[in-house]
Amino acid sequence: MYTYKILNNIAQDGIETLINNGFAEEINDPDVLLIRSHVLIEEDFNQSLKCICRAGAGVNHIPLKKASEKGVVVFNTPGGNANAVKELVVCGLLLSSRGILQGHSFIQSLSNENSNDLNDLVEINKKNFKGSELKGKTIGIIGLGAIGSLLAQSVTSMDMKVIGYDPNISIDSAWQLPKEVEKADSLEYLLANSDYISIHVPLIDETKNLISKDTIRHFKKGAKLINLSRGGIVNNNDVLSALKKNRISSFVTDFPSPEMVKRSIEFSDVILLPHLGASTKEAEVNCAIMAAEQAAKFLRDGEIKNSVNFPKVRLGRSTNFRLVIIHKDEPGVIGSIAGEIASHNLNIADMINKSRNQIAITIIDLDEQPNKKIFDNIKQIRSILSVRMC
Repeated sequence: MYTYKILNNIAQDGIETLINNGFAEEINDPDVLLIRSHVLIEEDFNQSLKCICRAGAGVNHIPLKKASEKGVVVFNTPGGNANAVKELVVCGLLLSSRGILQGHSFIQSLSNENSNDLNDLVEINKKNFKGSELKGKTIGIIGLGAIGSLLAQSVTSMDMKVIGYDPNISIDSAWQLPKEVEKADSLEYLLANSDYISIHVPLIDETKNLISKDTIRHFKKGAKLINLSRGGIVNNNDVLSALKKNRISSFVTDFPSPEMVKRSIEFSDVILLPHLGASTKEAEVNCAIMAAEQAAKFLRDGEIKNSVNFPKVRLGRSTNFRLVIIHKDEPGVIGSIAGEIASHNLNIADMINKSRNQIAITIIDLDEQPNKKIFDNIKQIRSILSVRMC
């Protein structure tokens, strides 16, 4: 029986998925940590920990280097909240274009007016909140993964023109894109030709301050920027400067900061949301179930999908005796493992090895059940981080 520990409020559907797969709750030394936004520290890496499952996409609150050093697989759930984020982007497009929030505030200011005066004031002042339609406008989507590709589908159906930029797009994501999407060869081209720009990339070293004075200078004058991805991707001070110069006409973000709060009070060109991107009941359920299923498949069969620090791997079972070995990706390790197995007259029915960033996983199906001595000897091989049978 495998065990789990919950470090955030996780949808009950995800917990039930673990229980239905034979998991039991364990507070002190679990096999699996299931988290959302909990910031992990050294003490969270207990002795038996085998994987961390993030019910969501971003993993900048998880020490990935430490996890890899300890042979702990970190999963996230890309696509689990994609529809929720996509819908909020569409909302952001409308909020930044139609004077909706400003009009709402104006109506609230008329609370003491009688019916006739209220109607007159509405008709007189509605011109102050005139906006523009999305139809025919161009949106640039930076990042064409699960969210970006869904957004492209939606805005295309709204008769918007779409430019997409993603030098690392996967084959699966490429298949999801409407044929009308124009693929940009450079970020600069997208920025220069887009009326709206929506960001959908993870926060990593390469994307930190992706939107800064160096890239804003390529913006089409008056463009509107939407960031529901991660706060550190946008340099707020540079965006503020661009707003003052009308290089950017509107900024919608899910990541408020003191300077942006101040700007939003004084001007209507900043719209701040309290990190609502994935905050729907459906997204929380989808991500929780997806995270739980990934944990179950990994512990039951060694299968890895949607890991941020380990390679994707899957091996169809050929026997009931499977070894899952996590080790550093160094010469001679596979040979040492195979030699140890052979020294006990055991036959390898099937095996697979995959590596990523100096870390590797080897899955081996044996014809017979290995004894404890094989486990102990494999653990002693240089570069082995963990070995288990499943």
